[in-house]
Amino acid sequence: MRILVINGPNLNMLGKRDANHYGSFTLQDVEDKLRQVAALLTIKVDFFQSNHEGALIDTIQVAKQKFEGILMNPGAFTHYSYAIRDAIEACGIPVMEVHISDIHNREDFRKVSVLEPVCVGQIAGRGILSYVDGLKELVEKIE
Repeated sequence: MRILVINGPNLNMLGKRDANHYGSFTLQDVEDKLRQVAALLTIKVDFFQSNHEGALIDTIQVAKQKFEGILMNPGAFTHYSYAIRDAIEACGIPVMEVHISDIHNREDFRKVSVLEPVCVGQIAGRGILSYVDGLKELVEKIE
């Protein structure tokens, strides 16, 4: 099984952003941790990060050709990108939404995910463990 991990805007800045919301770990730390978990699950993970909505959409659209599922932290696009929502809905493989911070207990505009209804689940507020738990849950849903 192969899973694509997609990170959206500003997640390349992990380790430099507000540690109260995003912790002190880096995107490389996330990738390293997911590689460890993937090895235990005997699956493969690939990674993609972009600050550009179109690049994320293009990647989602072709993911079915190589991957059985997508683990995605869409960043701020979570709250307003109907274009990413449409790409997820049309991609033909399950997508698990994850967030480092607890989006439901932050600013009002962050409390709503326009993507959640087209994803197979959402995990938020667990820091780096949001990715770990999201990967495990996604694999379970695919199996």
